[in-house]
Amino acid sequence: MAKVAVVTGAGSGIGAAAATALAGDGWTVVIAGRRRPVLEELAAAHLDLTLDPVPTDVTDEESVRNLFEVAVTRHGRVDLLFNNAGMAGPPRDLDEIPLAEWQAVVNVNLTGAFLCTREAFGVMRRQQPQGGRIINNGSISAHSPRPRSIAYTATKHAITGLTKSTALDGRPYDIACGQIDIGNAATDLTTAIAEGAAQADGSMRAEPRMRVEDVARAVVYMASLPLDSNVSTMTVMATKMPFIGRG
Repeated sequence: MAKVAVVTGAGSGIGAAAATALAGDGWTVVIAGRRRPVLEELAAAHLDLTLDPVPTDVTDEESVRNLFEVAVTRHGRVDLLFNNAGMAGPPRDLDEIPLAEWQAVVNVNLTGAFLCTREAFGVMRRQQPQGGRIINNGSISAHSPRPRSIAYTATKHAITGLTKSTALDGRPYDIACGQIDIGNAATDLTTAIAEGAAQADGSMRAEPRMRVEDVARAVVYMASLPLDSNVSTMTVMATKMPFIGRG
């Protein structure tokens, strides 16, 4: 029987790549995102894979609850959650950030991840056989921020706390939790980085990117482990990006 995964933010980028890679590895994948047409287009492009679109707003409690109810109703259980949905606000000086902009980033990146984790945890705790795995999409910003990105950076630091607390609280129920920190995957969201990104010294520099498929392979590896083994934190990055060292 195929294992069942839920992937949020699955309509494009890292989410779409991870979802198709998991499905290619034999998983049944419930793909969640706000845009139904994009999810259905992804599923239609891979008719040889089991991709089940469920439109979801991760910031809405009832929408998230519905996502997991549908997953269990259609497929019987949930073995994996990839908390991938996220957003970044526009770069601004700290004193010019509107509260609504801050809250929007927190709602998606942190509260959305919590709501999905809470629902997945409840399913995994009560299903038979018990247990499952949660993988949170962190960021290299969880370790080292970019200039003028305080909301995004703060939420990605918070994801590390969410990951560690979930891993600890999940032990009695065979629920493993780990985090993947990604640096410069080549998606539409990082196109500007390839052209020039602000650096800590005030300069602008084009940064190397890596294939999004390589991120997806890392997610598949983390997901493939038995529940008595866990990748607590993995960093996957473009080898030559300015992160390790001083540029």
